[in-house]
Amino acid sequence: MKHAWIKTIMAGALAITAATAQADTLNVTIVAGHPPVFRWVKHASETFIPAVNTALEGSGHSITWSEQYGGSLAKVGDELESVEEGLAEIGLVSSLFDPAKLAVQNVTYFTPFVHSDATFVAEWMDQLQITNEAMKTAWADNGLEYLGGAIGIDDYLLMTNFPINSIADLDGKKIGAPGPAVNWLKGTGAVGVSGNLTTYYNEIKTGVYDGVIVFASAALPGKLHEVAPYITKVGFGAQYAGGLAANKDWFDGLDPVVQTALKDAATADRVAYHADLDASVAKFLGIMESQGATITEVDQAFREQWAAGMDNVAKVWAERLDGEGHDGSGVLKVYMDTMRSAGATPVRNWDQE
Repeated sequence: MKHAWIKTIMAGALAITAATAQADTLNVTIVAGHPPVFRWVKHASETFIPAVNTALEGSGHSITWSEQYGGSLAKVGDELESVEEGLAEIGLVSSLFDPAKLAVQNVTYFTPFVHSDATFVAEWMDQLQITNEAMKTAWADNGLEYLGGAIGIDDYLLMTNFPINSIADLDGKKIGAPGPAVNWLKGTGAVGVSGNLTTYYNEIKTGVYDGVIVFASAALPGKLHEVAPYITKVGFGAQYAGGLAANKDWFDGLDPVVQTALKDAATADRVAYHADLDASVAKFLGIMESQGATITEVDQAFREQWAAGMDNVAKVWAERLDGEGHDGSGVLKVYMDTMRSAGATPVRNWDQE
C-alpha cells in the first residue's frame, strides 16, 4: 500500500511538472514587412531570437518561434497593426511607415542634416522611447510595449539616373523617398514621391522615378546602383526608423524573467546590428563603385544651401502635432537638445527658429 501511495504521488507530481513545462513553452510569432535581405530583419533572426533563447536557458521558460518576414504576414507599415491585433506577439515596427500612429517617433525624419552616425542616433532614440512621455504614450496608445532594438539607418544619400552638380539639377525630377523624407525635397524643385525599398528598383527602371533618397546599406542589396548609378552623398543624416515592440497585453502577462530576456535581447540586437551596419557602409559603397556607380560628395556650402532652402518642416510638423493633442514641439526640442548635448552640430537648428 505504501509503495502504491508513493507511486501515485510521484505520478501526480510528474503530471504537474509536465503541464507546467508545457505551459512555460511560449509560441511567439515575430513579424517584419521587409525581407531578411535587410540587415535589421536579419539580426532579428540571428541576434534577437538567439539572445532571448540563451537568456531563458535554465529558467523553466522556452519559446518556439515563428518568423514571418517579407510580407508573409504583414506588409511594410502594417507591422504595428499585426502586433496590436495579436496576429503576432512581436514585430519590427516601422514607425517611419506608420506616421499617423507613431507620429512623434518620426522626429528624426523631420530634422535632416543633424548627425550622420546611425549608432549615435539610434542609441539616443532608444533612450528617448523610454524617458520621453510623448514617445512612451504613442506606443502604449497602440497597445504596444517598446522592447528596444532601435533601427538606425545610415546616412541618407541620393541615387539618381542623372548626375547632380548643383541643386538646380534636381528641378522637375521625380525622386522617391520614404515617408516624411519627401519633405527634404521641398525647395529643390524636385517632385517628391512617397515610396519604400521594396519598390524602388522597378520604379526607377520603369521611369516612375528619376532617383531615390536611400541609404548605402540597403542600396547594394536592392541593386539600386544598376538603375541609379549616380550616388551623391548629401549628408541628410542618420535616422531612426522604428524598433522591436510587443503586444502589450501579451507582454504584461509574461513572467518578469521573460520580459527581462526580451528587453535585454533587444539591446543586444541594437548593438550587433549597428556594429554590422557601420562595418558595411564603406564596403557597400566601394562595391557599388566597382560595379560602375559614380560616387560624389557635396561640400558644406551645398548642404547649407539645401537646408536653408527648405521650409522649416520640423516646426510645421511639431505645430501640427501640437494641434492634434501631441507634444510635437516638446519632442522636437528634447530631440535637438539631446543631439546637441551629445556632440552633434546640426546644419540647421530646426527648433530654434
